[in-house]
Amino acid sequence: MRIDEILAGDGPVFSFEFFPPKTPAGEENLYKALSELRELEPAFVSVTYGAGGSTREKTIEIVKRLKDEWGLEAMAHFTCVGATVPELRATLDELREAGIDNVLALRGDPPAGETEWTKTEGGLEYSRELVELLSGDYPFAIGAACFPETHIHATSAEDDLRHLGEKVQAGVDFLITQVFFDNSFYFDFVARARAAGITAPIIPGIMPITRVGQVEKMAEMCGSAIPDALRSELHGREDDAEAVLDFGVAYATLQCAELLAAGAPGIHFYTLNRSPATRAILSALKLSRPWEKAVYPGSISSPSATRGEPSAAS
Repeated sequence: MRIDEILAGDGPVFSFEFFPPKTPAGEENLYKALSELRELEPAFVSVTYGAGGSTREKTIEIVKRLKDEWGLEAMAHFTCVGATVPELRATLDELREAGIDNVLALRGDPPAGETEWTKTEGGLEYSRELVELLSGDYPFAIGAACFPETHIHATSAEDDLRHLGEKVQAGVDFLITQVFFDNSFYFDFVARARAAGITAPIIPGIMPITRVGQVEKMAEMCGSAIPDALRSELHGREDDAEAVLDFGVAYATLQCAELLAAGAPGIHFYTLNRSPATRAILSALKLSRPWEKAVYPGSISSPSATRGEPSAAS
């Protein structure tokens, strides 16, 4: 089923992101997490590409398996990196023939060891071009990434939003945000996007904090700010792994509850191929159902939202 059709239904949409493992132990860990998280009935799951398209075959293998053997709606991440247009088409043909309905269109990161992104000869340079290829010739629902704190390589927040609008206009059906730890960034971003005429659903991407060093490294890579108060609380517990995990689950649960109460269309969890934290957070949310207690229902998911409207962050 197409994700845009899922998003058009009632209630928030919950989804999980996984990455292709590199070792047999990692693969065992992935499927263990999947078996536990499947009980929460996610609307869909997604599988990433490695840097430079290094896991292309593994990504497609896992996506097919999740759909055919696990009965999960699976979305493949798909990038421009390291492939010519005919090669991109061949992969897309394979996904279509496998019955995959959803693709997350990304420019992609440079291969490991490289810092600059370079267009492959005979390939595509921008994610917008990939969206145009997909929307013109394939039946997939198309997702794209967006950046509440602005893409790390963008020249300005305004340019970043303009490029996003071009992608959406080219055929993007829904958006998933980069990880963030301060909801005010999301609320402000959605307001700016709506004011710019971007009407696609914007799903917040949330990463449960389980280890201090890991989250700091991830935040640095993504250009995501860790609020000073949050960083202080984490470092106050960094010698106690269990305390960090407990606090991380509590923080993400509150973060998700505020987003859902303000009208977010769902939550996309960056699971890091582990289940306990995500499982605890989503189980608590399904029990408390904060979206039914929304103070301003729909205020951030509606295309009419503007900077002047109140939100749960006010």
